[in-house]
Amino acid sequence: MKVALGQINTTVGDIDGNVSLMARTAREAAGLGAQLVVFPELSVTGYPPRDLVEKPSFLARSEAGLRRLAEETRALPLHVICGYVGKAADDAGKPAVNAAAVLHRGEMVFQQAKTLLPTYDVFDESRYFQPGDAVRLCTIGGIPVALTVCEDAWNDKQFWERRRYERDPVEELIRAGGRLLITINASPYHLGKRSLRREIFSAAARRHGVPVVYLNQVGGQDSLVFDGSSFVMDARGALAASAKSFGEDLVLYDVASGTGDRHESHADSREAVYEALVLGTRDYIRKCGFHRVLIGLSGGIDSSLTAVIAVDAVGRENVTGVAMPGPFSSGHSVRDARALAANLGIRFEMVGITPAYQEMLRALEPLFAGAPPDVTEENIQARLRGVVLMSLSNKWNAMVLTTGNKSELAVGYCTLYGDMCGGLAVISDVPKTLVYELSRVANRRRPGAIPEAVFTKPPSAELRPDQKDSDSLPAYDILDRILRAYIEENHTAAEIAERHGLPLELVRDVTRKVDQNEYKRQQAAPGLKVTSKAFGIGRRFPIAQRFSE
Repeated sequence: MKVALGQINTTVGDIDGNVSLMARTAREAAGLGAQLVVFPELSVTGYPPRDLVEKPSFLARSEAGLRRLAEETRALPLHVICGYVGKAADDAGKPAVNAAAVLHRGEMVFQQAKTLLPTYDVFDESRYFQPGDAVRLCTIGGIPVALTVCEDAWNDKQFWERRRYERDPVEELIRAGGRLLITINASPYHLGKRSLRREIFSAAARRHGVPVVYLNQVGGQDSLVFDGSSFVMDARGALAASAKSFGEDLVLYDVASGTGDRHESHADSREAVYEALVLGTRDYIRKCGFHRVLIGLSGGIDSSLTAVIAVDAVGRENVTGVAMPGPFSSGHSVRDARALAANLGIRFEMVGITPAYQEMLRALEPLFAGAPPDVTEENIQARLRGVVLMSLSNKWNAMVLTTGNKSELAVGYCTLYGDMCGGLAVISDVPKTLVYELSRVANRRRPGAIPEAVFTKPPSAELRPDQKDSDSLPAYDILDRILRAYIEENHTAAEIAERHGLPLELVRDVTRKVDQNEYKRQQAAPGLKVTSKAFGIGRRFPIAQRFSE
């Protein structure tokens, strides 16, 4: 039997579009001689549908979409495996199941509901779905197939030191006689995730002595980026077939010979992060119905990287950079911003904020009487820039991309309703040290796009005379080490200080800033997740709370 891995980019809620995409891909797979084509988890509805699942009309349209896919593939000489939101078998508990369906000759010949429902990090499936109570084998092309949906195949007791669930559905299916494991997934990307998947399923193939077909979704959906990177492991755990990362693909695998197509899917890790940001930006803009974007260009490294990503995502003709010099902006800021725009070939505009800033100070002078200048005056400048960008956004129907990085967002080194204004925070999960590395990646792809001066000048918000980030923050290499240990690894301040040889009071100051600025982050634009723990839906801390490390 030849199996086709249909790695596709679905859109949540676009059931007609998703079904049409799968029908086209199934026809292509049949033309290549496949007897089975496999699509991702919830491919009919797109993943994750979140509270759409609570709408009865959404559930009905999901099942109607499945019937339409069955009808459109009726004449094809192959089986189709896809994911959909189905109705639960009884009225106890949730009304829906996250299910895999097998279609053949216009009929659904098999269904398997997901039994293990993840509720960690970005996942909240127990909120919506009733778990399947049993797993069963299905036979396709004379082969007993163990068909699982994502989490059901991620609980190998011999791989994990500490498992999340008691059950191991794969083990149950192999004991029942399964000779081929197929798992359909919607597994979001983060640094290190692709190699982890291969390790998990290589170990599963060796343990059970069966080939493993791992099919993953590709594309951006809100804050999540799905990298694809689908693959097949043979019964010895060796890679037998692979799909590319960060793009749609169709890969064939021959079960009898154990061989398949090999498309490159493991680029350098920094290249992969860059690709993830481009894909996530492109899909967020496109799936939200926008075509054009605006970026405030400061001449700094963050806005420069964001601009290059935007050009790679939507094309230079759809990107406008806006410089907004203020009373403390240096000459090189405008010069470097203009040079970047010229190198990228994007539209460049300049709107000075100094007159408006001075007018605001005059208007507020009676109320500020007797109070010395402080961060208030700095924030007025940032908020005036937000007004400019949002005004152009309204007038031109263009989405504003914010340019703040994870290090700044973590400690609140950003201004609500100012530099945080926008529709998508492209690099809000990218630590400052990684921003510099990704900017080198950007310049390898587009030689000389970011001027060298941008890499070498000290980072500055330029909101007061001779201001530098280092006036308020530790050196970014130190700050990022503290933030990773605190946010991603959940270490205490004392543990971080001891492990990294840092002053305890410095670490405590950073962790306090993280805790105190939750209110800002929960008002920020959605950002693209590329680390193991991003701010957003996967990190749910209360705003009003008094727990402290």
